Amino acid sequence: MIRRGRTIPLVVALLATAGCSVFSSGSTAAPPPLERTTLRVGVGNAIDTAPLRIAVAAGKFGSAGLNVQLVELGGADGLAKLAAGDLDVTFASDIAVFRAAAGGAALQLQGEAYTSGPNTMALVTLPGSDYTEPTKKKSPEIAVNMLDDVGALAARSVLGTAGVDETKIKFKQVAFDAMPQALQAGDADAALMIEPYITRAEKDLGAHILADGARGSTLDFPLSAYASAKPFAQANPRTLAAFRTALGAAQQSATDPAVVRDSLPKFSDIDSTTAALISLGSYPASLNGIRLQRVADLMHNSGQLANRLDVQALLPDQNSN
Repeated sequence: MIRRGRTIPLVVALLATAGCSVFSSGSTAAPPPLERTTLRVGVGNAIDTAPLRIAVAAGKFGSAGLNVQLVELGGADGLAKLAAGDLDVTFASDIAVFRAAAGGAALQLQGEAYTSGPNTMALVTLPGSDYTEPTKKKSPEIAVNMLDDVGALAARSVLGTAGVDETKIKFKQVAFDAMPQALQAGDADAALMIEPYITRAEKDLGAHILADGARGSTLDFPLSAYASAKPFAQANPRTLAAFRTALGAAQQSATDPAVVRDSLPKFSDIDSTTAALISLGSYPASLNGIRLQRVADLMHNSGQLANRLDVQALLPDQNSN
């Protein structure tokens, strides 16, 4: 009895010392709120941005506490709108992002958008063309959408790998939708097209693929991403972490090509027949600095960047995820 009497006060004393933590150990503090709940996100190429568009339409970002307002860029420069404060996040080609960063723009990547797959970008010719092999012309004239973006980079890489002297390639800037006319008029020997323009040219004009633009150094090549101004990212780390998490889930859902093909006619001018035929790349679910460094290094090696860019410096701090 004496031993029992001494034990009870000891237990009471231990509980008093521990305080209420013994009873509240299963509860956790609520996470801090997002700095903001609305994000203005610039979107461009329908194929590249399909997962984001699908997720927004399905309310997936709303489930993460975010109201994502999509802003169609059209021909506008998303990075310029970002710098002007008109957007919080923007879609852009990786090349455009890295060129801007190398030029001093303070940017932070928020996610990868799209990576090339077989024939998602290709050198295209029309029936009757005498340009039947990549090396058949020593100084080919190639139509590209922009003189300093991925089209020229891919064309130069593919033709150079085939044995064409890269210094002798001539590039002509032509909008994607005007490339078939440029080929018909003889204004270019071949055009570096992307989808859905490749499939449309094949379907409507019987076009031929002279060379796959996604091979060699551009095999599985990162093409586009989402970026924010770094000051905005530093001021809104929790908001953008939530955005990245929801975007990653959206990208993961696009591993099923049928999801993308079925959605394209709903928010673009790509008809269901073309959507069923296009070649699709992949949609990375997370940022990968090593993969993205390939783009910056190819830009540097081709002379598009004077100095090597460290892509890792553009990634969010892991502690903000």
